[in-house]
Amino acid sequence: MPPIQLRGVTKHYGAIQALRGVDLTVQRGEVVGLLGPNGAGKTTLMKVLTGFIAPTFGSATIEGHDVVGDPVRARQSLGYLPENAPMYDELTVAEHLDFCGRVRGLGTAERHRAIDRVATACAFTDRLKQQIGTLSRGLRQRVGLGAAMLHGPPILILDEPTTGLDPNQIADIRALVREVGATRTVVLSTHVMSEVAAVCGRVVIVHQGQIVADGPTADIVANAVGVAITVGLRQEKVVVRPEVVRQALAELPGASSALVLAAAGGDIRFRITASTDLRPEVFRWATRHGYTLVELTLEQAPLEEVFRQLTGAS
Repeated sequence: MPPIQLRGVTKHYGAIQALRGVDLTVQRGEVVGLLGPNGAGKTTLMKVLTGFIAPTFGSATIEGHDVVGDPVRARQSLGYLPENAPMYDELTVAEHLDFCGRVRGLGTAERHRAIDRVATACAFTDRLKQQIGTLSRGLRQRVGLGAAMLHGPPILILDEPTTGLDPNQIADIRALVREVGATRTVVLSTHVMSEVAAVCGRVVIVHQGQIVADGPTADIVANAVGVAITVGLRQEKVVVRPEVVRQALAELPGASSALVLAAAGGDIRFRITASTDLRPEVFRWATRHGYTLVELTLEQAPLEEVFRQLTGAS
């Protein structure tokens, strides 16, 4: 029996059909990235998985336990970190984890061992006596993840775990997810494509209440239509006006879009998404307009473009 299995899951909110016959199986040890635009049904799917809402039709099981028919045993196998983990700001980290352990039914000695274990795993052993209300958002997320892992669940459900974090905190949480994912089944909901590429071995894309793509991350990217071309221009005799250049690159024959990637040290980088390799055209365009070209590279369309293609984004 796979740890997570959904069969024909449909969810209605009145006249709105949020999920439309979703079938999903997650095998033991997988780290799965769940992607979807706003309103796609991703949040509803997460709520069905965690037992917060019941499907209108279909079934969902966690470790073989139906989330509706046997909700307590299903939830015993789950650790859940919502986007904004609920915590009592006046408690210390240790007191909060002790409370979570009591709710989970852990005995006194078992709670102490579990708190030590997750504090070490999530790197906050030096913060156990600190009040929750004084923690940074990154530390709160680590404590929230520790609370989700406290009872040793085989499955973790993480909803937007890096939202609102700075780059260093994001790197820390991603490294932590990779580490815990080595011994658990993880479903990670996120809007950040780079997060899926960095952490998840499999991606599931939801659109209009249905799964429109499901497979290894590398395979999903490999099946993308088109290419991505990175263009680097240097500020020298001809001044590079980013928006003007972006618009010009987007209008090259065969280009579907262009965006500004970054500006640093006098260089400005752009990415063109196109149906074919436009590097010769980009070279001629840059030469004709007097731009100094310092980068011109070709790659498979990135996950962001795959997402746009599958969800019909303009």
